[in-house]
Amino acid sequence: MAHVLDPWLAPMFALTASAPANGALGTVLLALLAVFVGEGTLRVVARVNRSHLARLEAELRKYHELSREAASRGDAASYKALNRQANSAFGHVFFNKFGLSAAALWPCFFALDWLQFRFSPRGVPVPGWPEGVNYVLVFLVAYLLARLVTGRLRRFAPRLIARLRAARLSAPG
Repeated sequence: MAHVLDPWLAPMFALTASAPANGALGTVLLALLAVFVGEGTLRVVARVNRSHLARLEAELRKYHELSREAASRGDAASYKALNRQANSAFGHVFFNKFGLSAAALWPCFFALDWLQFRFSPRGVPVPGWPEGVNYVLVFLVAYLLARLVTGRLRRFAPRLIARLRAARLSAPG
C-alpha cells in the first residue's frame, strides 16, 4: 500500500531545501491529513449510525428511569432487573461510541505504514536530529499536536465563518 501512497505523500516531505525541516513539516502535514480524513470518516459513520445510536440511548434512558422509579418504590427485585437492563444498554451505547471513535483513527495506520516504508531504517530527520528520529515517535507527536490544534480551531470555526461572511457581505462591490 505504501507504494500506492508514495506519489501523493512524498511531495509533502520536499517543500524546503532542508531535510530536517522537510521531515518535521511533512510529518505535521501528514498528521493533519490523517486527522481530516479520520474526522470525515467519523462524521459519515456517525450519520449512518445516528438512528441506531439514538435508539440505544433511548433504551438506556428508559431502563434508567424505570430502575429509579423501582428504587423509589422500594421494589428491590424490579430495581435489580431493570438496573441490569440499564447496564446492558449502557454497554451497548459505550461500545458503539468507542467504535465510532476508532473510525477516526484508521488513516493513522496508513500514514505509519507509509512512514515505515520511507523512513524506517534511518528515521525521520527533524530539526535538532538531522540523522533521524523514529518515525512512530515523530508521527505520534505531530498527530497529537494536530488533534489539539484542530480541536481548538473547531471551537472558533463558527465565529470565524460568521465574521468572514459578514465581512464579505459588507465589502463594497
